[in-house]
Amino acid sequence: MKEDILEQLVDDYLQYKGYFTLHNVKFRPEKNSEHYEYNSQKDSVHSDIDVVGINPTKEGFERTYVVTCKSWQFGLSPSKFIAVLEKGDDNKYGSRPAWKYFRELIVPKWSLAFNRKIEDLTGSAIFTYLLAVTKLNGQRDQWENYPRFKNSLNGNPIRILTVNEILKDLYPKIRTAVATSEIGRLLQIIKASGWKLD
Repeated sequence: MKEDILEQLVDDYLQYKGYFTLHNVKFRPEKNSEHYEYNSQKDSVHSDIDVVGINPTKEGFERTYVVTCKSWQFGLSPSKFIAVLEKGDDNKYGSRPAWKYFRELIVPKWSLAFNRKIEDLTGSAIFTYLLAVTKLNGQRDQWENYPRFKNSLNGNPIRILTVNEILKDLYPKIRTAVATSEIGRLLQIIKASGWKLD
């Protein structure tokens, strides 16, 4: 089940682009690993990948999209988040330690578990990591090219995708045939109303 509106929007967006999608894919570090020390307080509860999109007609980085959705009303400020992170993983961003928002990008054992899950699921270690956000406050390249994140994903590309970008791409493709999702139907109604993008 897709848990929030942004996840539903991303799901529709990827399906319109020809991707098969999976939702809330669970992952966590293995208990008995020779690569790291397992901490039952921090590692026992699963994290999840919000949306995974696979398009068998594509190759390379475009074949698989792995999406983390952050529907923060204030959007994402790459410079602010990274500044907090560089002071220490346990420093708080909002109400939680920074590492808890993006454990797959920050904590090595979670990165390993994340990458293994994607390879087990898709049969390939090659993918594009998408961070879907309500809006972007600042420069996307600070996030997309941040060395620590790139290293955590074994060099796979990172992209930020905003709601504005999704709607600009998805909205013109909405047709009159009944859409298969609530988001698709909502966009059909909005389009039928005559509302236009600026």
